[in-house]
Amino acid sequence: MSEITQYIPSNKKQRTYTEKQQSFLDNLVHAGGDAKVAAELAGYAENVYPSVVRALKEEIIELASEILAQSAPKAAMKLVEVMESETAIPQSNVKVQAAQTILDRIGLGKMDRVDVNHNIENNTGALFILPAKKPSTIEAEYEIPEDETQR
Repeated sequence: MSEITQYIPSNKKQRTYTEKQQSFLDNLVHAGGDAKVAAELAGYAENVYPSVVRALKEEIIELASEILAQSAPKAAMKLVEVMESETAIPQSNVKVQAAQTILDRIGLGKMDRVDVNHNIENNTGALFILPAKKPSTIEAEYEIPEDETQR
């Protein structure tokens, strides 16, 4: 079993890949996400890698999603580490922002909640309904100049 299959959910594993495609997907992780390098390592010609990326677009996106999901615990721990630190942490703002971005992208970011409570006891919460708008018409006259009627 290939290394890439650990990142791709079971419903995506149904597709069969050529040896070069599988090598490309495996090398994409080792190349740090650089598709051009991964394609070269897989044996593709230098100018072909954009078509390889198009052909494997879904798998690449899924791979990126899985990598972010695997990084989520580390991102959460970094937020807690910065929060609890008694001493200054170099570049803590950048680290916190990166951790927040990872958590946001996998769906664990802050959520905006709206609490809507409507009390209708004793007519205090009655609704006011406006009447329907009446259709309006505009009457206008338009005169066609003589020189345009001959065209």
